[in-house]
Amino acid sequence: MVSKTDDSPAAEETRRDAVKQQDACGCAGHMAETSVMNGDGTHDRSEEAESKQNGDNDQGEDPNEQEVIVIQDTGFTVKIQAPGTEPFDLQVSPQEMVQEIHQVLMDREDTCHRTCFSLQLDGNVLDNFAELKSIEGLQEASLLKVVEEPYTVREARIHVRHIRDLLKSLDPSDAYNGVDCNSLSFLSVFTDGDLGESGKRKKKGSELEQIDCTPPEHILPGSKERPLVPLQPQNKDWKPLQCLKVLTMSGWNPPPGNRKMHGDLMYLYVVTGEERHISITASTRGFYLNQSTTYTFNPKPANPSFLSHSLVELLGQISPTFKKNFTTLQKKRVQRHPFERIATPFQVYSWTAPQVDHAMDCVRAEDAYTSRLGYEEHIPGQTRDWNEELQTTRELPRKNLPERLLRERAIFKVHSDFAAAATRGSMAVIDGNVMAINPGEETRMQMFIWNNIFFSLGFDVRDHYRQLGGDSAAHAAPTNDLNGVRAYGAVDVEGLYTLGTVVVDYRGYRVTAQSIIPGILEREQEQSVIYGSIDFGKTVVSHPKYLELLERTSRPLKVQRHAVLNEKAEPVDLCSSVECKGIIGNDGRHYILDLLRTFPPDLNFLPVEGEELSPESQRLGFPRQHRHRLACLRQELIEAFVEHRYLLFMKMAALQLMQQKANKDSRAGALTENGSADPPAALADDAAPTSATPNGSPPAHAHNGECAQPDSSEGKEAEDCIPGLAQAKELAKTVAAEDGAADAKSREVVLNACKAVGSISDTSFDIRFNPDIFSPGVRFPEDSTGDIQKQKQLLKDAAAFLISCQVPSLVKDGLDHSTLPMDGATLTEALHQRGINVRYLGTVLEFIDKTPAKAQLEHIYRIGIGELITRCAKHIFKTYLQGVELSGLSAAVSHFLNCFLSSYPDAVAHLPCDELVSRRKNRRRRNRVPGGGGGDNTAWASLTPSELWKSISAEAHGYYHYTLQCESVDQAVERYGLQKITLLREISIKTGIQILIKEYNFDSRHKPAFTEEDILNIFPVVKHVNPKASDAFHFFQSGQAKVQQGFLKEGCELINEALNLFNNVYGAMHVEICACLRLLARLNYIMGDYPEALSNQQKAVLMSERVLGIEHPSTIQEYMHLALYCFANGQLSTALKLLYRGRYLMLLVCGEDHPEMALLDSNIGLVLHGVMEYDLSLRFLENALATNSKYHGTRSLKVALSHHLVARVYESKAEFRSALQHEKEGYTIYKNQVGEAHEKTRESSEYLKYLTQQAVALQRTMNEIYKNGSNASIVPLKFTAPSMASVLEQLNIINGIIFIPLSQKDLENLKAEVQRRQQLQESGKSDEPQEDGPLELEDGPAAEEQPHSAPSGLEATEWQTPQPSV
Repeated sequence: MVSKTDDSPAAEETRRDAVKQQDACGCAGHMAETSVMNGDGTHDRSEEAESKQNGDNDQGEDPNEQEVIVIQDTGFTVKIQAPGTEPFDLQVSPQEMVQEIHQVLMDREDTCHRTCFSLQLDGNVLDNFAELKSIEGLQEASLLKVVEEPYTVREARIHVRHIRDLLKSLDPSDAYNGVDCNSLSFLSVFTDGDLGESGKRKKKGSELEQIDCTPPEHILPGSKERPLVPLQPQNKDWKPLQCLKVLTMSGWNPPPGNRKMHGDLMYLYVVTGEERHISITASTRGFYLNQSTTYTFNPKPANPSFLSHSLVELLGQISPTFKKNFTTLQKKRVQRHPFERIATPFQVYSWTAPQVDHAMDCVRAEDAYTSRLGYEEHIPGQTRDWNEELQTTRELPRKNLPERLLRERAIFKVHSDFAAAATRGSMAVIDGNVMAINPGEETRMQMFIWNNIFFSLGFDVRDHYRQLGGDSAAHAAPTNDLNGVRAYGAVDVEGLYTLGTVVVDYRGYRVTAQSIIPGILEREQEQSVIYGSIDFGKTVVSHPKYLELLERTSRPLKVQRHAVLNEKAEPVDLCSSVECKGIIGNDGRHYILDLLRTFPPDLNFLPVEGEELSPESQRLGFPRQHRHRLACLRQELIEAFVEHRYLLFMKMAALQLMQQKANKDSRAGALTENGSADPPAALADDAAPTSATPNGSPPAHAHNGECAQPDSSEGKEAEDCIPGLAQAKELAKTVAAEDGAADAKSREVVLNACKAVGSISDTSFDIRFNPDIFSPGVRFPEDSTGDIQKQKQLLKDAAAFLISCQVPSLVKDGLDHSTLPMDGATLTEALHQRGINVRYLGTVLEFIDKTPAKAQLEHIYRIGIGELITRCAKHIFKTYLQGVELSGLSAAVSHFLNCFLSSYPDAVAHLPCDELVSRRKNRRRRNRVPGGGGGDNTAWASLTPSELWKSISAEAHGYYHYTLQCESVDQAVERYGLQKITLLREISIKTGIQILIKEYNFDSRHKPAFTEEDILNIFPVVKHVNPKASDAFHFFQSGQAKVQQGFLKEGCELINEALNLFNNVYGAMHVEICACLRLLARLNYIMGDYPEALSNQQKAVLMSERVLGIEHPSTIQEYMHLALYCFANGQLSTALKLLYRGRYLMLLVCGEDHPEMALLDSNIGLVLHGVMEYDLSLRFLENALATNSKYHGTRSLKVALSHHLVARVYESKAEFRSALQHEKEGYTIYKNQVGEAHEKTRESSEYLKYLTQQAVALQRTMNEIYKNGSNASIVPLKFTAPSMASVLEQLNIINGIIFIPLSQKDLENLKAEVQRRQQLQESGKSDEPQEDGPLELEDGPAAEEQPHSAPSGLEATEWQTPQPSV
């Protein structure tokens, strides 16, 4: 981890040097996999280690210097004068470009209808791409004039496109259709707009009386119905305000020559809200009415012609409806939170959508058939050379922070554009819109080129994979290859290039999209490959330059350099697997491709003749037969295994030294004492670059009590040296410093330890794998036999480590709730973080089955079974879809879903009869879908529910080696406690199906649940590399570390800095920014700044909805946090609405029986208690108590707290007996767990006394009434409604928040600083919050004023790395 001080001044320079080109057209692309997020957690660390070693971190300053100097160009204000509006002020910063002012004006309510204008200062036109600081005479209060410019065809098209975007700005149809990186967000429905100041003003007054707290029936504990419709609540802003009926290109386009010479650029056809049909000419001077009609062309101006420079002004003059509605629309548009409208970096698809009316849209129609298919319109007149863009961005300099930020931003932008283009191309290929480059071959062998991207299908072409498992191997290879590309990309060695790679699953086909190596299409593969093998190792070649480049990746990727025999039986040196091919492109760059065996094989799924696995593997029935022979270990597993071995190595060395010490007399003893401090120190040093662990914990030697730690300066050196240098020298030096006796001894110690752990070097710890072991067809030289044996053993050990360490540790984390998966995706993520492949899912489930505490793992077991069933169904669905032609797609998908989920026993596919007839006639001609090789295209219609469930059981047994005990969906639901709605969500997300949002009756035995009208769309499921913002990530981690040590203020500053850098690299929307905002909000909250916490958390929720999905588990978490901050800000009804929304989503995603539900219910119960809804409150709190008892055990402190919360509500209801009963339970738990003297036990005992007194008083009063009837003298009893403060205190406790008192001065400083930032950020540019430096830390001693110990109550789960894990 970089210490904060290394980088801050550099971070400052960014503000000044980084060019802030926030591309307005934003990004496109897609991300349906969340796994990408954490799947790469590990690579960040390795990338960092690299960048340290390449020495590109400027570590000029003293590491202890705590002060950060802020050098900052302050912003200034300019006046803007646009035609027809009052001049207004705009805050700008000197390093902005003129173009950014253009963007701001095109977004402002009063100037948004202008696109074709220039900005002038004293009559001089400003250059769009000039930075403001470079413009002479531009200063505070300068007046910039907006001057209308003449149109060109391009400008006119841009204008029409922009107007159409403004008209559609509130229309969610782009989000439903998954285009242009739009996605859904529903937060504003529950908060009634913004949560900030404006929100507060509305809500003052008698908050308590007017809250309606009753939740909808389906949200109450114990409710069995799981409706789907509330998933997308009606947003009143989306009721479309119709400004125009039609705006489209006229059929008279393009203008004939004689009209061109009069300045006509194009013609538009418009139908206004008043049913007036008009024809408009776009000319160089602007827009005017002409006299054409639908059938007669008369381009002469009408009388009056209403010539206007902007289309909006023209339409406003001829249509009152347009004028009124357009103004209202723009008001609403600018009131929306920017995060609701900014494009996401990758496309997010929604699996449900309402029935949207299909409206006429000229721009969409034009995009579909013209410009978009061949080229991107960002670049004038050419297609984008993706390979050149991807590689050039990698070559950008990266010596200091500004350069690295610029480089990372460019890499990220090109990647997201490439992912979008590749997705569009893949869909075009499968839909049959692209001609193959080998059209003569059968469809499954065809390859395609579109938009400079190469596409191939996931089938085994030319028996390439015959030995490895045919089509199954061909289907697995692209994802393995993508993992390889990701790994090499993260190591980021200069001079070594990989291809842009995106894997798309669409309509049952897998398409690999790759950028094209220059020159590769002109020559045969045999001539091009100068390193590696094109025939799986029969012929092998090598190349010194490739060896040198790959040698530099071998340490971070743990790949061993090894020799293999070529066809002439000569040894050839390789530093990768044989399949990895090296090709020098015509551009002179060294490319590597086919990285499918970057990581070593997984022997648990690779039976090899004559090889025995370890006893623990065999006991579990490994090795198992798998579909293909490409099963590899994950990078996270390799890292964890090496880490594990490293600990072992240190222990062994320390142990031997202890023994030596014991054996020798005092003189020798003194020597080994030196020895014991040294070799391990040097070793620790040695492994420092490699031992970054998957979850970012520090390298193991830091907490290995038995050996001395290396001092920090040594650690620095080790990090800075180049990874390839054998660090044996280091050790030799350390050891040689002693005299001869210790020398030999230490050497022997190290040698023994190295041998024991399987290190490839005898003098230092260094574990690497040979990826070619057990590859069919690869032969090794005679002299390396010993080495090969060692490598085989290492692979067996790694395979055993997965089963005997990683799987149990996953289950243990599940038991102590540090892993809390909520759905299939988060479970997969949890497996991947520990390096467990999903093919082990059956093994994990069996392990849970055998665990004594199985009841406490029921949620994980249920999610696992659901995941297993839906994955099996997905495998079957894939081949099922390949036999369906396009016209039968919706019928086929609905039939499949009926067989999978509907209780209706004889689901019959509906083949529309009239279509059937034509289909028979045309079959021969129309069957050109890739892979649909002839045969009957209605075979899918014969699938029955029982057949499908038999196949699912067979698939579960064959692929996951797990026996499912169910033969129908109802048995599965019954036996495993699954929910059909959850299964529907999982299968839809995994296969890309989009269904109509309505209530489905799954359980009817009389009619099927789905009809073909319910299937709205099929989306692609896309896998790609997610480039990282490494510097920002380090700030984030340092911030987390500071927070954990209790330095909240420093932590807060680091996190703020991280947020800036993330924004700089990713733009405004990204999962990691979301994690950053969540942590910031939590810190604001802990430090007592509730409004700021609310504002940051609101952004986090919006962003989570937009980039992860409206019902993603992380989004549910964000809703809970937001509800807490709303409550603290006194917005009680909003807090309740948010909690109810969270509960609804959680019921949909995983059902009621989940440990997280207990936390949610405790929150709801407490808030209801606060608003005096006692009976409702009890329903939720008692449910929480039951859930906590089930998952944490009846003796857990969580259960004690639950008892206490229930007791408080009973007390408020004056039911003291029940209250006493619950509080006694709680007291007993406290007494047994933490002892009599603990404050919790004492508090509980005090409360018991108080309750007893109240109970006695009540009884007395009752007796008095019974005795004396109506004339009894009654002492008024004290019934206490809970105070908001006490409710908030309990809320904080259950959410794991402990407050840390800060002095008032600190708070003031922090607030002022944060406000300064906000103002700068919001000066009209929501997109580039990078205009200011890191926060100043107060000089010297201030930092030491509050050395708080780590806040004990901050539950670990809240402060983990920025994976958006739950």
